[in-house]
Amino acid sequence: MQDHFTGQLTRIQGRSLPGDQDRRDLQHDHERRLAALHRLGAAAAECGVRADSDRDLILVAEDEVSLLEGAGGSWATFGAAIRELRALLPLRPLEDFGFPAAPLAVGGSGDLAEIEATNPLEESNARLRRIGGGVEAWAFAAEADNSVYKFYLPREEGRIGSEFVFRPGDETTLRAEAGLGSYRGLLEKLLLVHALGGMATEVIAVTPEGILVAKQALGEPLAQGDDVSRVLPVGLIEIPSRFLRANRDHPRLFFLEASEGGVPRAFLVADMHARNFVRCVDGGLRVIDLVAAPWPAAITAREPLIADWLGRVGSDPDATALPGASDDEL
Repeated sequence: MQDHFTGQLTRIQGRSLPGDQDRRDLQHDHERRLAALHRLGAAAAECGVRADSDRDLILVAEDEVSLLEGAGGSWATFGAAIRELRALLPLRPLEDFGFPAAPLAVGGSGDLAEIEATNPLEESNARLRRIGGGVEAWAFAAEADNSVYKFYLPREEGRIGSEFVFRPGDETTLRAEAGLGSYRGLLEKLLLVHALGGMATEVIAVTPEGILVAKQALGEPLAQGDDVSRVLPVGLIEIPSRFLRANRDHPRLFFLEASEGGVPRAFLVADMHARNFVRCVDGGLRVIDLVAAPWPAAITAREPLIADWLGRVGSDPDATALPGASDDEL
């Protein structure tokens, strides 16, 4: 299948759910994209190129260092890393999706009020009808087949999306507070939605203004306030309240396994309320959004109780905060 807007190969169309192999391929694409961004950052640093935020790397043009690549060595590696990321995250103008040219400035301070005042995504267009919007993204359904396109708008200082920041807690060891995130954090969040068995997600483009475009199948939204505590995705582990409090619904620990093996990475995931679920064509409920961040391993390594629990819960999801004691008794 070809995407209606980009002409690229797509594994998502309308309300249909991709099969198992397509889901595996999509997860692999997420992992490759994140690895490419990491390699690009390392290559830029090797050449002494400063990136104030990962937005600078996300938007680097394919021919950015073409005149220097002939010198070989680090510059050739840098050029190859740019092309690798561009192949996995192409630059596409908003006009490709039926919107007028965006007045957002690529450079500058990225003042939040200026961005919101000039937001080109407030209205539907002839090819996309708006179906929702929130703090992070505006969602549209394609008139051609009802596929959902989410446009993540950058905020001040090159930040985008939401992710958790960890601080010492008063009544608990840690307090997790959601705030503005990074492009890497957003790409990891979309991978987590997919890896949790949620709605398969395809990252299809980034615009020159830094708007990230992702695609999902269309589902039926749940009513605001519906109780979803009994239908949270499989693989989530409840965190003892003495260890962490978060300012989002249903905070859970999740061990993300890479499709090619290796040691699973621990993440905090939360914000799984009713409006972040949809009912799919097969009748199942799937998460479409969440807030996440890598578990703060360096901080918790200095906390013996958490470190011990993390060591046990990876193999026993029902492990309690203290061995042999119910968390309700603590």
